[in-house]
Amino acid sequence: MKTLLKLLIITLTTTTLFCNANNLKATNNTLNFLNESPKQKIKVALLLDTSNSMDGLINQAKTQLWEIVNELSYSRCGTESPDLFIALYEYGNDELEASDGYIRQVLNFSEDLDEISEKLFALKTNGGSEYCGQVIKTSLKNLEWGTNKNDLKLIFIAGNEPFTQGSINYKNAAMNANEKDITINTIFCGSYENGISGKWQDGARLTNGEYITIDHNREIVHIATPYDKIIIELNTKLNGTYINYGNQGYSKLKLQASQDSEAEELDEVVIVKRAVTKSSRMYKNSSWDLVDAEKDKNFKYEKLDKKSLPKYLQNKTTEQVKKYVKIKRNERIEIQKKIQDLNKLRNAFITKKKQNTSSSNDLESALISAIKKQAMKKNFSWVEN
Repeated sequence: MKTLLKLLIITLTTTTLFCNANNLKATNNTLNFLNESPKQKIKVALLLDTSNSMDGLINQAKTQLWEIVNELSYSRCGTESPDLFIALYEYGNDELEASDGYIRQVLNFSEDLDEISEKLFALKTNGGSEYCGQVIKTSLKNLEWGTNKNDLKLIFIAGNEPFTQGSINYKNAAMNANEKDITINTIFCGSYENGISGKWQDGARLTNGEYITIDHNREIVHIATPYDKIIIELNTKLNGTYINYGNQGYSKLKLQASQDSEAEELDEVVIVKRAVTKSSRMYKNSSWDLVDAEKDKNFKYEKLDKKSLPKYLQNKTTEQVKKYVKIKRNERIEIQKKIQDLNKLRNAFITKKKQNTSSSNDLESALISAIKKQAMKKNFSWVEN
């Protein structure tokens, strides 16, 4: 098994939203109901062990975040494209409060992918006690999971100590997860047998989740392609289509740039994957970018504080601002399409490259096949790139 979050990709991609079969039986009444029903969501809580030995795990999380989001961008529920929300917890770190079980909510459910990336990069490891049952229970209690039965709600907990540590029994936490229709997937950083004896497999089994083992210290190997540099150049042009507004607009624009830099420092391929994410429907910034905000039915130019706009727009009329936004929107659509088209060529190149090299993916392939069979039995659907 190659990496923590590559396997997370597999599970999430192949178990996207359940589509209520009744939705396909269209009567006037059901159509009216569906129009009023909330949009389906994918909610993922990452519970990461940040004790001393987990530097490799955190590095994999930073590196693979964008690949996860890219795969999830192809998810569908009927004709709907579900929204993605990610929450983040750290546990097992001595610098955290003992009274809280050495657990900290790093981020509540958020669609802000730049913020999620920022929080991942800020994580630091330090020795501690890893209480799996307690961190699961805490995330179940404190996160806003919602009650929509069509939402896909997943917990991924990763660590390398016995699942049984702490005062909260993991079985009770699993029972609570079942009541809320939340699936727990366990990722043990070590050997398959040690994970079983440490009850990580049992922790997943109790909610029909997946038990996965990884080598968290294994170096991640990226495959460079002839399309990478072009995508990076297009990413720079894409950044030029963002128009900040509001109290946080400028700081969010700076955050976007800083997360580009963080990704590029990890590896050139990571910034490529991030650029692909930024060209997808998952990357939404309506809270601070005028191009995205204009698509929101609740947005009104009349309420826009022009003093919060970039200086070159502050003295423009509303019609001039609208015209400029339209220009940038068209530029963005064109750039995003180019990136998506190049990414298709990139993926084809990578697939071919993998076929021509020795691989230890036999177990991984078997896992993919098993998850897809499970997903089909539950009437889940997905669209692959």
